[in-house]
Amino acid sequence: MALIVDKHRPRSLETLTYHTELSERLGSLAQSGDFPHLLVYGPSGAGKKTRIVATLKELYGPGVEKIKIDARVFQTSSNRKLEFNIVASNYHLEITPSDVGNYDRVVVQDLLKEVAQTQQVDQSAKQRFKVVVINEADHLTRDAQAALRRTMEKYSPNLRLILLANSTANIIAPIRSRTLLVRVAAPSHEEICEVLAVSAKKENWPMVKGLHMRIAQESDRNLRRALLMYEAVHAQNEKVTDSTPIPPPDWEALISQIAREIIEEHTPARILQVRAKLYDLLTHCIPPTTILKTLTFKLIPFIDDALKAEVIKWSAFYEHRIRMGTKFLSEVVVYYYYYYYYYYYYYYYYYYYYYYYYYYYYYYYYYYYYYYYYYYYYYYYYYYYYYYYYYYYYYYYYYYYYYYYYYYYYYYYSRMVDKERYNITFRILEKV
Repeated sequence: MALIVDKHRPRSLETLTYHTELSERLGSLAQSGDFPHLLVYGPSGAGKKTRIVATLKELYGPGVEKIKIDARVFQTSSNRKLEFNIVASNYHLEITPSDVGNYDRVVVQDLLKEVAQTQQVDQSAKQRFKVVVINEADHLTRDAQAALRRTMEKYSPNLRLILLANSTANIIAPIRSRTLLVRVAAPSHEEICEVLAVSAKKENWPMVKGLHMRIAQESDRNLRRALLMYEAVHAQNEKVTDSTPIPPPDWEALISQIAREIIEEHTPARILQVRAKLYDLLTHCIPPTTILKTLTFKLIPFIDDALKAEVIKWSAFYEHRIRMGTKFLSEVVVYYYYYYYYYYYYYYYYYYYYYYYYYYYYYYYYYYYYYYYYYYYYYYYYYYYYYYYYYYYYYYYYYYYYYYYYYYYYYYYSRMVDKERYNITFRILEKV
């Protein structure tokens, strides 16, 4: 049973549901007498391959859909034999030279030279040239791109090239200048929802608009991924609603598990476990650049803000190393080692800084407490002294007052005694 991503693939330019202006331009190029070399670029899942197949059908007719897979063997200068698969019809070939790694130059030179030197067999064909579609052109080595440039110059009457790439950054300038650049932008969320609605109608599935929008948002505007997620939801659930969970791909779930394990424990044993799971991903043909990119973005939410820029920097560094070299796993593991030691160092530094800050704060608090205690003691002493002084003054004042009162009383008493003595004397004198 075919997947809906293949079953419902548009077969002609008229049935394409979005980027209608681009479809009209491609149709005009196919109907013109001078079809140029094309460099079609855009994000994965935007519809580049579908549009090119529809353009070839417009160029040659329905015969381009009658394809077969040929296995070819190429021999390198070191007598190494390379097995290579070619998807071919009577009018075009489809190849992916990056599958053979650094030997892609051999495939490009030998195969394109052979095709270009062969005349069109079908005399009833609308065009006298053959078309070679090269997938993942941005993954070609510099030598292969240089060989491609020479082939484009020498055999242009019998050969047209259509290069498919995610970006033009890795394409050398001579190739860009010899091709017509066609950008296929990623579909919007609304356009993805329209495609999902069409597929649901063809499959007699219930129309759940909320689920369509959730799938469009989680697919990162990748239409192929959205259709696969949509089919997975219906395959795993008998009844589908707006809140039905969307299952992630197995490889993405495994990378999420790796990210959690990296965060939870930093030990050599955990490194060996992560290494085994990375081997598992590579043996299931998950591209190493995809592993590294997904792992980086899974780690970002768990780490501190100060580490995020550094992690992304080294992730980009090792992704470049992966693209330039051949030993993918070593680069991924080295990235993980670096992340492990850098995170450990940062954590240690942060802990030391926190401890120093805490100690300094404690010392300052202790000093402040001591100063406060001293101030309180001084204030208490001063208060006590003041109170003592006041008490002494009060006592002295009281004593002085008492003494004065006593003196006054004594003086008053003396006067009374003198007065009484005077009266007694006066009375005695009167009697005499």
